[in-house]
Amino acid sequence: MSGFLLHLLRHGEPEPAGHLLGHGDWPPTAAGIAACVDRARGLDVAALWASDLSRAALAGDAIGAVAGLPLRTDSRWRELDFGAWDGRAVADIDPAAMARFWDAPDAAPPPGGERWSALVARVSGAIAALPPHPTLVVTHGGAMRAALAALCGFSAAQAWAFDLPYAALLSLRVWPGDRPAAQIVGLRT
Repeated sequence: MSGFLLHLLRHGEPEPAGHLLGHGDWPPTAAGIAACVDRARGLDVAALWASDLSRAALAGDAIGAVAGLPLRTDSRWRELDFGAWDGRAVADIDPAAMARFWDAPDAAPPPGGERWSALVARVSGAIAALPPHPTLVVTHGGAMRAALAALCGFSAAQAWAFDLPYAALLSLRVWPGDRPAAQIVGLRT
């Protein structure tokens, strides 16, 4: 089997930028939506999915209008739930707590938030539900990193080492099955 292409597009710049935006539903800027539409232009995909949060779904709607594809949303493509940190600037969070989280996101999740392994499991389920044809998913940086962990076997530290700015496009060739795997075929930032 030759696998299928899975394109993961991080949403464009949201209101507010530079904060930990997890499950809170902050809207994207008009420029952020336009950046996603530009990045997706020319992709040959048969299906379009997005996180159900507006910063991803609104970009997905705009891409779908240009590409002539219906948008489907799936909450499993949401960002990591940052719990009590959701919506806060990193500078406003206790540096020691942030360091513990970045060093061991499963052992030291945000207060009331989600563990890294739960995000990986959630995104793994979303990937497993995709039909095996070229697909674009408009999602979040954490979900993209979770896909790398699930499909490529990256540790949390390896996955978080990827620079995925707003409107970054990560393209993977996915081989579905009982133990899905993938190869990175492109990263456009």
